[in-house]
Amino acid sequence: MYSNDWWVLAMIVGLTAVTLITRGFFMFPDKEIPLPAWLKRGLKYAPLAALAAVIIPEMVITDGMLSQTLRDARICAVPFAVAYYYWRKGILGTIVVGMAVYLPLRLGMGW
Repeated sequence: MYSNDWWVLAMIVGLTAVTLITRGFFMFPDKEIPLPAWLKRGLKYAPLAALAAVIIPEMVITDGMLSQTLRDARICAVPFAVAYYYWRKGILGTIVVGMAVYLPLRLGMGW
């Protein structure tokens, strides 16, 4: 083994340990850890914030730059998906409607 191989192995073992400790942190104690009310309220919005942080840049950025054209299948699909969500409040339907608009524009028209 080369010295780089040991370094890679050490990194894999270290990252595995960190992952196991952080993900298992709430399972180790015997009793529930009390959280302040403000933290509980804030944690309700964490999944939405994480989703927005991933999805919004994907919708408006192309090749590392802000999209300069409306001829983008992603930008055209977003209003339809948002409208469906406000109409029916269903996540699966929102994804289906968004993809039903996106795929024909992307694959059929080459946007």
